[in-house]
Amino acid sequence: MIDDIAMGDISEQLKARTMRFALDACGLIRRLPREEPGPTVRRQLAKSSTGLAFNYRAACRARSHAEFTARTGVVAEEADESLGWLEFIEAARLLASDELKRLITEARELVAIFSSAYGTARRNARKR
Repeated sequence: MIDDIAMGDISEQLKARTMRFALDACGLIRRLPREEPGPTVRRQLAKSSTGLAFNYRAACRARSHAEFTARTGVVAEEADESLGWLEFIEAARLLASDELKRLITEARELVAIFSSAYGTARRNARKR
């Protein structure tokens, strides 16, 4: 019972954290240049950051362990893609700000969290 409560709290915290990441990424993309590659980066980062948040929500509502595992894998992929686009913004010097650095750090943490969760889910599936 206590473990279920703790996991529920963690899930809610991660829902809030991934939503905050998506919202902050969308705020950042509004400041990207209007000329290419700005529009491409804007579209791709918007898709990956929101995909991270909403696929995590879907993972929390999974109807089976297999569905949870698959969704968690997608979340890890979306987190990594978001990190890639943020690193591209920095490397291409499309935008320089403390917010960009903070989002890169947050994306790295989310990649680590969801990659680990995916690995654990896969190991647990093999044990079943």
